[in-house]
Amino acid sequence: MNKELLKNICTIKGASSEEGAIAEFIIDQIKDYVDDYKIDTLGNVIAHKKGEGKKMMLAGHMDQIGLMVTYIDKDGFIYFTNIGGLSPIVIHSARVIFSNGTTGIVSCERMDDPAKMTLDKMYIDIGAISKEEAEKHVGIGDICVYHAETLVDEHKVMTPYLDDRIGCFVMIEALKLLKKPAFDLYFVFTVQEEVGLRGAKTSVYSVDPDYAIAFDVTISADTPKCRKLPQKFDGGACVGIKDMSVICHPIMIKHMEKCAKDNNIKYQLDILDMGGTDAGPMHLHGKGVPTGVLSIPTRYVHSMNEMARISDIQDCIDLTVKMLETAIG
Repeated sequence: MNKELLKNICTIKGASSEEGAIAEFIIDQIKDYVDDYKIDTLGNVIAHKKGEGKKMMLAGHMDQIGLMVTYIDKDGFIYFTNIGGLSPIVIHSARVIFSNGTTGIVSCERMDDPAKMTLDKMYIDIGAISKEEAEKHVGIGDICVYHAETLVDEHKVMTPYLDDRIGCFVMIEALKLLKKPAFDLYFVFTVQEEVGLRGAKTSVYSVDPDYAIAFDVTISADTPKCRKLPQKFDGGACVGIKDMSVICHPIMIKHMEKCAKDNNIKYQLDILDMGGTDAGPMHLHGKGVPTGVLSIPTRYVHSMNEMARISDIQDCIDLTVKMLETAIG
């Protein structure tokens, strides 16, 4: 596995609507392995690798969650709204960074009952002592993201940017390994998934596929007293059954399972009982598109320390290659 690429792709910042830098990075990685590519109106990267079979669209989102400035008070404390799903408990005391390099800490107004902590009572402290000083560095509408180091070792990757750079990474690595695709392939790296699956809605219209697969993270249900779900660390690639945006098509589930079994690739079934994926708008396109989801089990999703197992990532890459080299039938 190219761990240097894994670390680099999980380091580049890009909240929803600010995916330009990660889009450029991805294009640089894939341009020599595809026949053509483009960036569409919303910013989706659509790369075409020609094949003889039916049209298959693969989608992984480039954007990440963030915080947008809504108000700066007289003492220089910055109030915000969420870009994607944020928990007050998770973001409290988190470090954040704006695109101009300004850093800060997320904190909360004093309260006697921490259970009453909500996003509207939280603020970002950049160390300013007045509104005028803060406004020299941050303005209304500016977006910041978590600020923490990406760590990769023998067994795991840990980063604030795993969702969904890891899906993009799997797609890139699979693309590089493909020898004889069984489909006419469109690798789509989407924007604004975290705020309503928006990039997938427009790009699926452009591609108009016969089949589709979304690549994303899923909850790893193996931490103490967590929800009772089937997917776990080191269980292999997660073959999607259902999330809140889609019930995966039986054709795609069968294809994924068969390719895994035929090639001795470890896999597990995945049910996500909260959130959705790019599969949502893709399966509803036109008269309907048979759509599947392939995910990486991840601990602490939407936190500063999202964590995934290297073995599960490798299983996802291997399964993706075999799925794309095997016709559906």
